[in-house]
Amino acid sequence: MKKRKIVVVGGGFAGVNFCQELANHQGFEVTLVDKNNYNFFPPLLYQVATGFLEASNISYPFRKLFHHKSNLRFCLATMNRIIPETKQVVTDSCVLDYDELILASGTVTNYFGMENVKAHAVPMKTVEDALAMRNHLLSKVEQATKTKDPLIRERLLTVVVAGAGPTGVEVSGMLAEMNKNIFKKDYPELEGQSLKIYLVDALPTVLAPMQEKSRMETLGYLKELGIEVLLNHMVKDYQNHQVLFADDKTLRTETLIWTSGVVVPPIEGIRSDASGKGGRLLVSGINQVNGYDHIYALGDICLMHDDPAFPNGHPQLAQVAIQQAELLAKNMKKYDSDEEFKTFRYNDRGSMAIVGVNKAVADLPKVHFKGFIAYFLWLFVHLFSLIQYRNQVKTFYNWMIAFVTRDQSLRFIMRPKVKTEELETYKVE
Repeated sequence: MKKRKIVVVGGGFAGVNFCQELANHQGFEVTLVDKNNYNFFPPLLYQVATGFLEASNISYPFRKLFHHKSNLRFCLATMNRIIPETKQVVTDSCVLDYDELILASGTVTNYFGMENVKAHAVPMKTVEDALAMRNHLLSKVEQATKTKDPLIRERLLTVVVAGAGPTGVEVSGMLAEMNKNIFKKDYPELEGQSLKIYLVDALPTVLAPMQEKSRMETLGYLKELGIEVLLNHMVKDYQNHQVLFADDKTLRTETLIWTSGVVVPPIEGIRSDASGKGGRLLVSGINQVNGYDHIYALGDICLMHDDPAFPNGHPQLAQVAIQQAELLAKNMKKYDSDEEFKTFRYNDRGSMAIVGVNKAVADLPKVHFKGFIAYFLWLFVHLFSLIQYRNQVKTFYNWMIAFVTRDQSLRFIMRPKVKTEELETYKVE
């Protein structure tokens, strides 16, 4: 029996779970393509950025993950374009043939056309972003210990977080916890001064997708931690160390953390009419890209209108990506049978967000939790969502240290030496 060649572009929640579902299945030859050689867990990036977890806690190499999985292969590459007519994926290092193509490459940070924000803000999308943010934050505080100018010191110690979704809320809360429990001990030179943290959003509420009760409780937690929450404040520009809002108000800061939105970049080879809001690829109920018989899209990159419970598309959450990936892999196994593909229906298991120690909210089906219970539910869910047992053990160990001591010893400023050619790309003829 001839094996079907499947190329999966993107090794996030959707891509990895799809591959694992087909692992060791003799009917398929699966190649995962990713620009990184590791999978990572985005919901915990902010804890790497704030020095509470190591990057290795939330990351795992693909090639090790594929040990003892005879039909899985990995290709370190960036997809340049797709040629649907010849069923080929062109990357920066090789050309891959496919019978079925799975697009799971995810999203990129959306700066809404603001070039100054793109050039100078600190994003929170990749492991590299998290490490850069840690370096940036610690460097600014170090600079504040040296300057004698109170206005410059105030600017260095002011942090503006743009975007009051889960990431923005969580990074703001973590910074506030550090401000309260760590910085006074680390920086005695700043006695009497501390970080000033602003959480801003163009919407009139925090955590817009969650229940009203969770939104109000979260707002209370944020204010309790000393975070200035500015709602109905749309960022218009960021230049000369000033965040400029649409109403012409300004905040002076050298740290603008951008968590305000994502977008799907255009994919060369896919027609523009196959894309919808935010650049997301329009897909059918079986995740097939509209107008393309052998191309599928999963997770954040796709927009499905066929699920009656979510007529405007599914939220861009990990659980959506995982469930879509698992169902599509099971459907793929039906190729040699007369059985029809099953259409996707999202099983919403709820959502949660953490603000600080014992400060969290959880909206689960038919029940709502807050405080201590929600906090440990959040820890439990995120711990067991990590891809490998090794990651779970190391993360649990670091969390226990941080919970008991309210501190962690991972606040390193590390600047890797950048070479002209960090990784030479070889073309395969």
